Formats: sequence, structure tokens, C-alpha cells
Amino acid sequence: MQETKSTAIIPASKIQEAKARLSEVVTKTPFLKNHNLSEKYDCNIFLKREDMQAVRSFKIRGAYNKMCTLSPSDRAKGIVCASAGNHAQGVAFACEHLGIRGKIFMPNPTPNQKISKVRKFGKDYVEIILVGDTYDDAYQAALEDQQINKTTFVHPFNDLEVIAGQGTIAAEILDQASEALDYILVAVGGGGLISGVGSYIKTLQPQTKVIAVESLGAPAMKTSIENGKLTRLKTIDTFADGIAVKEVGDLTYKICREVVDDYILVPEGKICSTILGLYNEEAIVVEPAGAVSIAALDQLKDQLKGKNVAIIVCGGNNDIERTQEIKERALLYEGRKHYFIIKFPQRAGALKDFLNVLGPNDDIAHFQYTKKNNRESGPALVGIELESPSDFEPLVARMKEQQINYEHINNNPMLFEMLV
Repeated sequence: MQETKSTAIIPASKIQEAKARLSEVVTKTPFLKNHNLSEKYDCNIFLKREDMQAVRSFKIRGAYNKMCTLSPSDRAKGIVCASAGNHAQGVAFACEHLGIRGKIFMPNPTPNQKISKVRKFGKDYVEIILVGDTYDDAYQAALEDQQINKTTFVHPFNDLEVIAGQGTIAAEILDQASEALDYILVAVGGGGLISGVGSYIKTLQPQTKVIAVESLGAPAMKTSIENGKLTRLKTIDTFADGIAVKEVGDLTYKICREVVDDYILVPEGKICSTILGLYNEEAIVVEPAGAVSIAALDQLKDQLKGKNVAIIVCGGNNDIERTQEIKERALLYEGRKHYFIIKFPQRAGALKDFLNVLGPNDDIAHFQYTKKNNRESGPALVGIELESPSDFEPLVARMKEQQINYEHINNNPMLFEMLV
């Protein structure tokens, strides 16, 4: 096919060069039809399983491709990078395989599972430094270190060689797909993955719609596109840590303006429900960034009927210690868990009276109460888990009928965050 000309997108030839460079170290991951999702959305859904890479994410592609292109003198000086976890693993893998010293800055909230994997892949070639609360904090610290030591900064997304490396996923997909794709859904943080994938897809299969998917709490690319300029978010929700950035790159922003057809934002609670569903129904373990594109399917379901849809499962580095938080967020999003402040009369039998308002499948999942002397009543924080969201209204009706003094706090962010 003829390549289209553009001032921003990465040439397909450059991505093919990266593909050849990576052939000996990168796994050509499966691109398989998922029958459950295909049946649910009445279309053909294919999952590109980048969670099956050696480092359990696509980030190895961009990091390794970038570091392969360094000159001997730059390799001798070493490299530095910033990452929320997956890019760090790719860089660490490349450092050990290429014999390059690396310094890796990561935010303090990075899951322990990702930190231990960085140590495992980098061995004695990498030094890990935890700093700040977000990727952006780690990024600033890494830049300062790079300026002092004159090493090469390996950017997680805003670099042509990194973007070309990520674009090799699209090259594999088009090799593996038996039919033309109508849609491809791609998770977006800083934009490196979708810039590479979108460049290749729009060059060789321009009729395919490229859909960017971000978490609702960190919509850095969508905000910049809507504002017509790079826009730094003041605050973000870092739950989907692999795609939680305050500002995208100038290169990725320019490319996305040309290659992305639409943007979708997915609530963090929906991401959590999807993570649990993939584990329970498909035995697939994904991190929030790896689940976000599958979580976006509900918003596109009317458009997808009868179409061929590719989804990049971009990462599977999920820390088991986050399971309870994931379950909690999922239940809240689904309307199956509700928190109340209940003012109990300070008399014997008050709790028993309250228990009578619960339905047969309602479960008290949280109860916090301290008896206060010389008061007629005392407040308790009560969390109730429901079998179905439809059980909520009957529960509230029974509480009103029994004159239970309560306040529902799920939709009161300030009070909820303080108490739960």
C-alpha cells in the first residue's frame, strides 16, 4: 500500500524498522477473538494480549527500541527515566540486556509488585528512586538528575523512537488479522501507544476508526484536544496509574490530532468492575490501564454491531494488595454498596431494630460505632452490600418506614472521603 504523507504521524517504514530491531526480544503476542465479549456486543472482538510480554506490558517495545538506537558514547554515560511502573520494567529489561546503566524514578504510590519487577528485570544495572506522589513528580526529579549527570532521558511516551516501538503492535495486528478492522480501541495516558498504533493504522488501513480511551480521573489528552493546545491538568485520580498523567507530550498531542477519531472517558469504578469480570469470566489478570479499553465497550455498543473490533490489552501488572480497593470501587460504581451514617438511640435493642430493616440478601460489610455517655443517641458508620442495585430503594423505604435516622453518604464526596 502507498504511505500517506503527514507532518506529524510516524512513517510506517520507521515502525517496520523498529519491528525488525525488536524481533529477538519482544514476544509476538496473541491476537485472538474473545467469544464472550463478541457475543455480548454482537460483533467480532479481538484482544491483542500485550499483558503476555515478558514484562507484562507493551512498554518493553518503546523502551528497547529507543535504547537500541543510542550511540556507544551515550550508552556508556547511562540513561535515566521516570515511570509509574510499566515503562520502568521495559527500561530495566533493556538495561540488563544491552548492558546499560540506568536510574529509574518512580512515584511513591507505585504498587510494590511493579517495583519488585523492575529490580528483577534490571538486576545490578538499575537504581530505583521513589519520589513524589504522581508520575509527574517522578518526571521532574528525573529531568533534574539528567541535567546534572548529562545522561540520556528515555521518555515513556514523548519520543519518536519510543512511539515507533509502540507502533509495532499495530504492525503485528495487521499481520495477524484475517479481515479489515473497523475499530481499534487504545488506552491513553501520555499518548505514546496510540500515537504509534494510530500512525501505522491510519497509514495502511485508514478506514479503521482509532478510539482513544482514558480514565475519567485523568483525561489529559481529551482535555488538550478540546482546548486546542497542550493543557496540564491541575489534579488527577492516580488509581489507573499506568495511564494517569497530568500532561501529554507535544509530539503525541500533534499525532493524536491527526490519527484519533474519537475519545472515551471511563469511570474508575467501571474499570474496577471490568478487572473483576475479566478475572472471574476469562481468567485474565489485568491492571487498570489494561482493562480501560474493554471497559469502554458499553459506551460504543450501538456502533459496534457486526463490526471487527481490536482491543489492545496493554498491561497485566496488577498488585494483589489492591484487590480489596478494586472490589470496593466496583461495588460502589455498580450501586451494590452503600454507606450510611445512622443515629442509633443509646438503648438496648437499638441495633436489633435496625437489623430488621435489612433484606434477606443485604449484608453489613462495615460497622463503626462508639457509645457516647450522657447522650440520647450516637452515630454509626454502616456499610451495606447489596446483591443487586435494585435492592437499594426497598432498603431505604424500609428505613423510612421504621423511622431510622440516617444519612446516605455515597454522593457526599467530602464526607465519604473523610469517613470511608
